[in-house]
Amino acid sequence: MAIQNLTRGTTLATHERWAVTVEQRTRGLLDSDGLAPGEALVISPCNSVHMFGMAFALDVVFVDRDRRVVRVVPELQPRRFTRIHLRARHTVELPVGVIAASGTCPGDQLDLGTIPEAARGVSSLALAVAALVAAVGLLILLQRTL
Repeated sequence: MAIQNLTRGTTLATHERWAVTVEQRTRGLLDSDGLAPGEALVISPCNSVHMFGMAFALDVVFVDRDRRVVRVVPELQPRRFTRIHLRARHTVELPVGVIAASGTCPGDQLDLGTIPEAARGVSSLALAVAALVAAVGLLILLQRTL
């Protein structure tokens, strides 16, 4: 299913993959060589990302429960991380250049397609736990690189 920016009438991705389990969210794209044009990884719940252990940059879009864009981070480079976006429920990772090409901005309405059952109805507590798991994973990765 495609990810569409309904506000701008543009397409962000023609094929998305969802990461909804703790293992899928923790692993993300770490074992990947990158995203092909038209691909996206949607992580849910997720309100921050890190690029430690990554070999390529990404465009990152944070989306709230109502599928409105909270924040865009174009060209997030390896060995960097974002701040926590408390209103974000889903994070869309895209190939570099998609944010600029689609004109996606905070406040835009997205169509993420069918949200998997495991990603629906996640509580604020689950988001806080997800942020904690991400922080612990980050610390483990940092320990391995030092």
